[in-house]
Amino acid sequence: MSSLVNHLPVEVVRWPVDAAAREACQRSGTLCLLVLEKNVPAPVLTDMREDWVRAPVPQQDLAVRIAMLRARAARYAVPELDMSGILRFRSRSVVLSPTERALVAELLRRFRALTSREDLLLRLPTKDGDTSNALHLHIMRLRRRIAPLGLVIKTLWNQGHQLGPASP
Repeated sequence: MSSLVNHLPVEVVRWPVDAAAREACQRSGTLCLLVLEKNVPAPVLTDMREDWVRAPVPQQDLAVRIAMLRARAARYAVPELDMSGILRFRSRSVVLSPTERALVAELLRRFRALTSREDLLLRLPTKDGDTSNALHLHIMRLRRRIAPLGLVIKTLWNQGHQLGPASP
C-alpha cells in the first residue's frame, strides 16, 4: 500500500494568495497542502483531503506533512464503480463482468462492513443453478480480479462477505 500512497498527487498552495488553486483542488478532489502566509488566520478545513502549514516551513517538515496527508487520504479511500463496469480504487482500475459488477455494487453499498450472503445471492443471475456454489465461485474469481487494486473480500462464514482495502 505504501507505494500507492506515495503516488497520490498533492498540490502545494500558497494561502490566501492562491485561493483559486485551493478551490480547483476541492472541485477535482486533489489533495491540497496550504502554506499559510505569516500572520494569516488558519483556514477552516472541512475536507480530509486538505491540511495546512505555516510559512516558513522547513523542507523536511513539508515532506512529512505531505506524507501524512497522503496516508490519511489513502486510509479513507473508497472504490468507485462506474456504469460501464470499471472498478477504480486509488490510481488503479479493472473491468468487471456484469455478474461481478452486480456483486461489487452490493459489496460497495456496505464498504468495510458485512454484506449478507442472501443479499449477494439476489445479485446472481437465475441461470447459475446452485446459487450457493455459484456465489462461492464468483467471489473466488472476484478476489483475484480486485487484488491488484489493493482490495480484498473477506468471508465471515455463514454470514456474508466484507469488501475492504488490503492490509499494508
